[in-house]
Amino acid sequence: MGAPGGMSSVATDIRPRVIVGLGNPGGEYAGTRHNAGFLVIDRILTKLRKPAETARRWDCDLARVTAGGRALLFAKPLTFMNLSGDAVARIRAAEAVEPAEILVVCDCLDLPLGRLRMRTGGGSGGHRGVESIIQTLGADTFPRLRVGIGRSEDTAVVKFVLGGWSEDERPIIDEAVNAAADAVILALKAGVDTAMNRFNGWRAKSAETSSNPKPAGEPET
Repeated sequence: MGAPGGMSSVATDIRPRVIVGLGNPGGEYAGTRHNAGFLVIDRILTKLRKPAETARRWDCDLARVTAGGRALLFAKPLTFMNLSGDAVARIRAAEAVEPAEILVVCDCLDLPLGRLRMRTGGGSGGHRGVESIIQTLGADTFPRLRVGIGRSEDTAVVKFVLGGWSEDERPIIDEAVNAAADAVILALKAGVDTAMNRFNGWRAKSAETSSNPKPAGEPET
C-alpha cells in the first residue's frame, strides 16, 4: 500500500506489464457476474485505441498493445476460473515478469455492487481464481483490482456469480467496468499506488439509488 498521508511508496508504485482479467470462457458465461474481469479487459482495449496483436496461447486469449512506449500484454484465461493460476503461471514464465508486474482484475462478492478496490497484494478473499494464482505463483504480491458485484441473501453463491446481470444491475456494472478500465490505465501510466489513491472507494453513481440487496461486510483482503 502507499505510505501514510497519501504519499506513494517507491517499492509498490510499479507499473504493471501484464493485465489479467478473470472469468470463464464460452458464450454461456459471457453475461455472468463472474466474468467482470473479462469485461474490464475488453473495455481497456477499447479505450486505449491502439492496434492489438491478438493470439490464443498459454490457455489464454491474448492481446499485445504498445502504449506510452511500453509493450503490454492483456490476457483472459481460458482455463475456467478455478484454474486461472495455471494460465498466469505460463504467462509469467514466458514473459519473464515478476508477480508485482501482473495486475489481476476480478469480481468481488464482498464489495457492494459497483464499488472498486485495488490492492498491491494480500489474500484471496475467498475468490477461487485469485487463490489459484497465489498457489501457482507461490506469491500473493501481485496487485489486484476487485469489482464489486454484491451478494444476494436469497441465492446460493455459485448460482449468483454464474447468473446474469439484472436490468437494475446493468447500468451500475457498466459504470463500474468503465471506471475499472480507467483505474488500470492509470496504473499502467503512473503506477499502482497512484491508481489506488485515485480509485479506492470509488462507487458507481447509479448504485446510490439501486434497490439491489446490501452485501456482506467488506474484508480488507
